[in-house]
Amino acid sequence: MKRAEKAARIGEVLDRLYPQPAIPLAHEDPYSLLVAVMLSAQTTDKMVNAVTPALLARARTPAEMAEVPVEEIARLIRTVGLAPTKAKNLKALSERIAREHGGVVPASFEALEALPGVGHKTASVVMAQAFGHPAFPVDTHIHRLASRWGLSSGKNVVETERDLKRAFPPEQWNKLHLQLIYFGREHCPALRHDMAGCLICSWAARRRR
Repeated sequence: MKRAEKAARIGEVLDRLYPQPAIPLAHEDPYSLLVAVMLSAQTTDKMVNAVTPALLARARTPAEMAEVPVEEIARLIRTVGLAPTKAKNLKALSERIAREHGGVVPASFEALEALPGVGHKTASVVMAQAFGHPAFPVDTHIHRLASRWGLSSGKNVVETERDLKRAFPPEQWNKLHLQLIYFGREHCPALRHDMAGCLICSWAARRRR
């Protein structure tokens, strides 16, 4: 099966399962989404959603967060992974947004990736989900699925993102990113997976495990 045909069939399965996938990180605007995505590295969405209400109640805007001591931010997010580093980055990026962008989260990859603690994946999520710009954020789970299904031979998430963007039309990227996350969590685990019984792996996987 050619890659384009396989991608189209995978898209049909995911559309049936997740016609309108919700963003798993609770947020209200671009800034709260940026905060949540930055905190989500090496931490579950559930854990992030548990700490963001109190954090944003303390400081709801970049200008307000810039005034909060790093130590206090760290206490508010202490249950998430890498909390001390994330607290420093959160304060620093809030200062930068307040100072250089008028307190408004910038809507460009270049400006977002220039913020402390914001990498390409975080910028891609914000561009896609906050601003509706076609993007295909790739995390380790999506990287795993793309490899398992033969959609990418990429050795890293950058190469996988390139391959997935070639396999699917831009108007599908934002939704597919979420659909793949949900499918990986609910139907396609990394270990002890029933490949033969999987809705996609049963016919798309490059090799049986």
